[in-house]
Amino acid sequence: MTNFECKRVVVTGLGAITPIGNNLADYWAGLLSGRNGIAPITLFDPSKHDCRFAGEVKGFDPHEYLDRKEAKRMDRFAQFAVSASKQAIADAKFVINDLNAEQVGIIIGTGIGGIKVLEDQQEVYLNRGPDRCSAFMIPMMIANMAAGLTAIHTGAKGPNNCTVTACAAGSNAVGDAFRLIQRGYAQAMICGGTEAAVTPLSFAGFCALRALSTRNDDPQKASRPFDRDRDGFVMGEGAGILILEELEHALSRGARIYAEVVGYGMTCDAYHMTAPVPGGEGAFRAMQMALKDASLTPDLVSYINAHGTSTQANDVTETAAIKKALGESAYKVAISSTKSMTGHLLGGSGGIEAVATVMAVANDQIPPTINLENPDEGCDLDYVPHTSRSSKVDVALSNSFGFGGHNVTLAFKKYV
Repeated sequence: MTNFECKRVVVTGLGAITPIGNNLADYWAGLLSGRNGIAPITLFDPSKHDCRFAGEVKGFDPHEYLDRKEAKRMDRFAQFAVSASKQAIADAKFVINDLNAEQVGIIIGTGIGGIKVLEDQQEVYLNRGPDRCSAFMIPMMIANMAAGLTAIHTGAKGPNNCTVTACAAGSNAVGDAFRLIQRGYAQAMICGGTEAAVTPLSFAGFCALRALSTRNDDPQKASRPFDRDRDGFVMGEGAGILILEELEHALSRGARIYAEVVGYGMTCDAYHMTAPVPGGEGAFRAMQMALKDASLTPDLVSYINAHGTSTQANDVTETAAIKKALGESAYKVAISSTKSMTGHLLGGSGGIEAVATVMAVANDQIPPTINLENPDEGCDLDYVPHTSRSSKVDVALSNSFGFGGHNVTLAFKKYV
């Protein structure tokens, strides 16, 4: 693939702000117990919307990580990113200082960015005039600010970027960070995804698309990937962050290693603005590419954290893509959609799902797909329904697919 030696890349730290837990321990415990994070919306009055529930982050206090002045100048999506990044750095016991700052980079993806600030400032503009709009509106709103502010608050001066590939953004961030370390452009990367789009305008747009579930009478049953009674996805919010390090660098400081990053595949459907190509050709190629990049054969895959959105189009299409990518091994691999518990974090989903996938590899535990009561006729694989499973996980894939036809697969394996 290249004329130079690719460096090995490992995961040494994890952070998570999610609808089922605001730190790694609570998030992982929530996944294994099948905790349901979906509930009626409290962040705004949703009474005029067709969908009135979401996977909100509960009990989050940004002042645990930021002083009040700093927090006030950040949109919620950036607060999540900085907070989860600080968690991950602490988890990795990683110290950023003058000696290594230029070798530590950041890539944090988001699908929508600071939409709450945009909505609030539009109200100010309409009701009080342009002179009353905040001087911080633009820097609070723009999508790259999660990565930029994380650098400011951690001191990381290496490569810094923001991936904005809709629901694949968090996974693209992890994959791009992997490549930078692999090819020697950084020793360590802070990477993942963040989103805070549970807002009136955001919900109005997704409701107009008829993409969201409208099971308002029973929100906890609304996110039901691969089930024949699914009627749309459920919005979530939060952030998932990983610390990736070059292997020798991690070993030299005695770091704990959760897993090794071994493959990254990304493709495009080139088909439709919002719908996946029938048959999952683009998703199949992303999985195939990740396996090839990792020099792995399909029979070695133990677990797939599916994109699994609980929409009519995705779940059947992803199932078909898995069958094509893995062949007969598709019927032997454990698959689950953790979105059944957290909802769909859009650009943040790849981040928290990469965290879940790494934890599955590290702990030989597979989270369940809750609410899977009647599998769809086209969804006939092992989706680990209802309860978590103890099983050896040597190799795991994490899938993320976004509007615009973006497809990403990440491959992780046990470090040996």
